[in-house]
Amino acid sequence: MITCSIKKIFSLGLIGVLSVWILVGCGMKTEDSQEKLSKTIVIDGSSTVYPISEAVAEEFQKKNQGVKVTVNFSGTGGGFEKFLAKETDINDASRPIKDKELKKAQDVGIDYLEFKIAYDGLSVVVNKDNDFVDYLTIEELNKIWKPNSNVKTWKDVREEWPAEPIKLYGPGSDSGTFDYFTEEINGEAGAIRVDYTASEDDNVLVNGISGDKYSLGFFGYAYYIENKDKLKVVPIDSGNGPIEPNAQTIENGKYEPLSRPLFIYVNKESLQKPEVNKFVKYYLTEGKELISEVGYVKLPQSEYDNQLSEME
Repeated sequence: MITCSIKKIFSLGLIGVLSVWILVGCGMKTEDSQEKLSKTIVIDGSSTVYPISEAVAEEFQKKNQGVKVTVNFSGTGGGFEKFLAKETDINDASRPIKDKELKKAQDVGIDYLEFKIAYDGLSVVVNKDNDFVDYLTIEELNKIWKPNSNVKTWKDVREEWPAEPIKLYGPGSDSGTFDYFTEEINGEAGAIRVDYTASEDDNVLVNGISGDKYSLGFFGYAYYIENKDKLKVVPIDSGNGPIEPNAQTIENGKYEPLSRPLFIYVNKESLQKPEVNKFVKYYLTEGKELISEVGYVKLPQSEYDNQLSEME
């Protein structure tokens, strides 16, 4: 009887110890999961800035294997919607924040830092086999792209060009590239003809233009560089003769009016997290060396230095 009681006590004790171990183990797993979750950085926004952020994120993760950086693109405007809903830590933007977005940030209590990261030359492109478009003027671009445009064929642009229909491709309305192009070419952000193929995914535009000899479109310079074997960039004449986008003309501003800065916006609350803070500093130091590799133009070093000082 005594032996049975001892065995029973021992069994109950063992079960208790195992229970404690299980609970402790579960607690540790929960803590590990929370720790892992806290080391996730979420980025969305501009498809133009996407190649830079994706490249920086890839290299950063190699050096910081405990951190997961997700980079998506839903357009600058779509990205700001997620940023202002506190769904992301960083928003990639190919234009500055709009007044209505700034007001919403104030309304929902989001404080942020704006970092200029690179220059881009918004590129007008045609099919590689197009053998007649030598350049386009700002006036001709406006004639083609303005709301209710009557341009249907290339001959409608210049008399000596073929009477072949123009198939147009461009970013959708959530894109900062869309806003910038329409403001500079048509005088108002969002003002554009509606009969064109629109997509927030620049690869869709590349495929469309490369598949149609008489097509015309526009997107960021990096996507032209990445696909220059199947696309032809069009020099733009804004009054001083045709200028082709390249690293030099984009940086010195001669490629006007389609040279522009690119940005990332960082939630200050997110910036308090060590991994986000470290990522942004990496972006503006080692990471910036990737900018030219993916087809964009770096800022002068002093501009990166000045922006880094804002984080101190």
